[in-house]
Amino acid sequence: MKRRTTLLAAVALTAVAALSLSACGSGDDSSKGNDKIAGADAGDADASASPSSSAANANRPDMTLPSDVKETFEGWQTGDATKDAILADAGRAQTAVTYSVTQGDPESSALSFYQSGTALAGSRDWVKSIVDAGFTYSGSVRYYAAKISVFDKESAGVSYCSDESKAFNKNRKTKKVEKSRATNDSYVLYSTRLMLNSKGVWQTAKIESERGNKACTP
Repeated sequence: MKRRTTLLAAVALTAVAALSLSACGSGDDSSKGNDKIAGADAGDADASASPSSSAANANRPDMTLPSDVKETFEGWQTGDATKDAILADAGRAQTAVTYSVTQGDPESSALSFYQSGTALAGSRDWVKSIVDAGFTYSGSVRYYAAKISVFDKESAGVSYCSDESKAFNKNRKTKKVEKSRATNDSYVLYSTRLMLNSKGVWQTAKIESERGNKACTP
């Protein structure tokens, strides 16, 4: 996966562009539930905020990000308790990837807490490739236009956009931030499928992404 057309790929990473923090898993998995992943019924909230707290009484891992890393979730609250809990965990699944990159830990407990199936496997491989290349991340990512479909009591689909135009590679040793020019590929449409686990956490089990999708570009 790459952040922009000139950026590093997940396998052959270089230092010429901005770092993608989002998991790029795709394909089928064995998790139970509806295989649909595209969201519907978007929330109408306008305020920018972190996802709301899930109703699940789970021992959630700490995911405090470095001071030079910021994530913003816009309109991720619908006013419906179930939908907001799903959206909150969908957002945390993204933050878990960011956190794992900044910590340099592909086996971070945060990843396995908020992801499962092909999403978890893809995220671990991707984080490892970034860490092995000697990079971390600096800057900000904005997540917006979230849409959600609740399939049943244990499965749901969420789609959303990300604005990665202000996210950049940071050399882990030298701390140098390498900025690059934003393009349409700085904007990504994500489609995810989530499953409710025994702890009451809505884990992201499947992720698909399309860079430069017109639904997300300015």
